[in-house]
This record gives sequence, C-alpha cells and structure tokens, in this order.
Amino acid sequence: QVQLVESGGGLVQAGDSLRLSCAASGRSFSISAMGWFRQAPGKEREFVAGISSPRSGGRLYYADSVKGRFTISRDNDRNALYLQMNGLKPEDSANYYCAARPDVVSFRPSEYVTWGQGTQVTVSS
Repeated sequence: QVQLVESGGGLVQAGDSLRLSCAASGRSFSISAMGWFRQAPGKEREFVAGISSPRSGGRLYYADSVKGRFTISRDNDRNALYLQMNGLKPEDSANYYCAARPDVVSFRPSEYVTWGQGTQVTVSS
C-alpha cells in the first residue's frame, strides 16, 4: 500500500503560483489513480484534480473551479505527484491532500484508500 507525504504549501498573494508535491512510497504508486483534494474550515473535502494510473491511460480530471489554472501531473519514476497552481484566488485557501486509489479517478473522497497528512495553502487578497 502506498504512503503519501505532501509538501509545497504556503502563504501567497492572489495571482501568485504554488507547486504542491506528494511523495509516495510503496510499490503500488504506478498502478494507483491519484487525486488532489482540499478542505477549508467548516467545509466538506472537495475534489480538485485527479490523474488515472498509466495503465488506465493517465487521464486528467479537474474541478470546474480550477480548470485552466491548476495542472496535475505525476512522475512514476520518482513516485511523485504534483499540482501546479497558477492564478491563485483567496477561495483556493484550504488544506490540500493527495490521495490514492486503484487505477481510475473518483471524485468521491470516500473511495480513496490512502491519504497524506495535508499541506496548507493560504491566499491573501
């Protein structure tokens, strides 16, 4: 089973960029679909972006709220997942989590098997 550790969060101003990373350990990364989720205080955890496993085509999925601004990618040789976030807005402020599940992306947090501890992103106006 894969284990996940996020990094790269921080405090930025509106319009700035950040790149989140998720380091994965374990043998199953290459056959896992990976997702980025976020959770703001008092709100439910929501899907941000996902990428299916290579054998499932490496398909990309984005929430409407981040399309055109965020880019998800994975490096299977390095067991790493990334989220490039451009044009950040105050409403993007949240704790960001990476998560893993077998092969295909799901938009539902409950369908992910493994989670990281999260990294905080705060965007000031």
